Amino acid sequence: MNGMKQYNLGFISDKDIYEHVKNTVLQYRRSVCLQEFNKNIIDPIKLTFDSKIYGQSIKQTIESECIRQIDKSNNNKIGYFHQYLSKYAGSGWVVPPNKTSGGFDVYNDNRKIYAEMKNKHNTMNSSSTSATYLKMLDKIMRSGSSDTMCYLVEVISKRSQDIVWSVTVTNNGHKEVYNHPNIHRISIDKFYEIVFNDKHAFFKLCKALPDILDDIINDDATIRLSNTVYEELDKSDFYRSLYMLAFETYEGFEHF
Repeated sequence: MNGMKQYNLGFISDKDIYEHVKNTVLQYRRSVCLQEFNKNIIDPIKLTFDSKIYGQSIKQTIESECIRQIDKSNNNKIGYFHQYLSKYAGSGWVVPPNKTSGGFDVYNDNRKIYAEMKNKHNTMNSSSTSATYLKMLDKIMRSGSSDTMCYLVEVISKRSQDIVWSVTVTNNGHKEVYNHPNIHRISIDKFYEIVFNDKHAFFKLCKALPDILDDIINDDATIRLSNTVYEELDKSDFYRSLYMLAFETYEGFEHF
């Protein structure tokens, strides 16, 4: 950590937050080549439209498509970032591998708190919502304690909140509204307040994150994106090279 800044988050040490962010970065997909780019067969026609309509060079359009493809595989890594941060709180907070503890992402047996984490408020369909809610209800009923709390933690919530989670659950073909007082929907700022006993913990993290990432990238240049797609295409007849990725066996394309 060459010349690492002092982040002074308070709820986590400089070393721990640096290592946690770096571990997340190292899980990111950070390279793409032509073979990977065309793994599911790209659409050269859409790339041509995008380039012309949005006033981009074809290189810019291809790079944007590369980022879009890479982004799909990186979304889960941000889930890791939020989930595993809780383990640095100590005091009984546990992040089990592969949800091995009753299917929860984060839990604290000492405080009887069990949490499922979602990146965005609208990513659960009705089936997933019902299954998650019934899992939480089962946890509360089996715990035998009126203090047991279950949380659906939303990173991107509509607003900062900690409210009773009211859902319509389909069970054995019947729809019923559930709103158990010990099952809550909570935004991640409120959840971090519970975990770290600091109401501004999430704000402090967001404020420091650009500096932490700058330090990590400056310390290790290999972390940056390696994109060779454009360089691997034949520049002597670029559009032929691009269109042949998808249409090499199509009629007439041998004369492109």
